[in-house]
Amino acid sequence: MTVTSSIKTPEALTLAITAEFTAGVERVWQTWEDPRQLERWWGPPTWPATFETYDFQPGGKAAYYMTGPDGSKGHGWWKFTAIAAPARLELDDGFADDNGEPVADIGTAHMAVSLADVDGRTLMTITTTFESTEQMEKMVAMGMEEGMREAMGQIDAILAE
Repeated sequence: MTVTSSIKTPEALTLAITAEFTAGVERVWQTWEDPRQLERWWGPPTWPATFETYDFQPGGKAAYYMTGPDGSKGHGWWKFTAIAAPARLELDDGFADDNGEPVADIGTAHMAVSLADVDGRTLMTITTTFESTEQMEKMVAMGMEEGMREAMGQIDAILAE
């Protein structure tokens, strides 16, 4: 398993998950930059992702859905707020309806992704900041932490190709 830590900090409204990979930063960055690679790991193994749109630039948007074991689909959206290849990526993240329109009742979270070289390996940290304690508790109860751990655990296979 590549995940090395998962830290919930309720007072800061954050969940930070860190993973270490035996590939260089530029190679790990490609798993974010290329939507075909991203959809191979974004989402836990039983909920694979399909990216319908992917405009990977500051201000750009992505629309995706994850398909569950029973065929149901959970839609989501991203808006890229900062990209500094190959070290940092930030985006706003939310749920969407079946037409890809944002669903406001759960709110928006902000994700900051950092990639750092550690002796030729890459340390990737995904820090999600929530709008409120209620939102954080709801997302954790929905299985976000476990899902992210499982999702990030799929990256090694992509890097090994």
